Amino acid sequence: MRKWIIAAALLVSAQIPAVALADAKIGFVNTDRIFREAAPALKAQKKLEKEFASREQDLQKMAKQARDLQSQLEKDGMTMSDTDRHNKERDLANLNREFQRSQREFREDLNLRRNEELAAVQDRANKVIQNIAETEKFDLILQEAVYFSPRIDITDKVLKALANDK
Repeated sequence: MRKWIIAAALLVSAQIPAVALADAKIGFVNTDRIFREAAPALKAQKKLEKEFASREQDLQKMAKQARDLQSQLEKDGMTMSDTDRHNKERDLANLNREFQRSQREFREDLNLRRNEELAAVQDRANKVIQNIAETEKFDLILQEAVYFSPRIDITDKVLKALANDK
């Protein structure tokens, strides 16, 4: 991706005559749309959801346990013996610590796997983009831009090619 940005910067900085730039065929691919809409990206999202579903359910159970214990302490705390109340408060603190640790590990693991899956989607998309560039004789295809004209947007072609790419 950075290669394309550097190439574009070099093109501009080399002060190539405007006539040469006018003849250049330039395309743009919206990477955010690729990650949101491409078939491989949607498949990766479903795979991650399935892979992490049981851990997410465990976290929800743990959170419910903590809420229930908190409610019990609030409801019955005044009528409990000091020892029982102290034990329940300690149990709640331990459960909250365990929940926070588990939640942090869950987020870290999910982010790591998401990055792995998105990297694979990015690789597939780059191959498709390169194939489109060679087939349709593009001189330059950008994946990031502050502004782009809809007439040079080839994101739909890339999405279609990714859907057909098995």
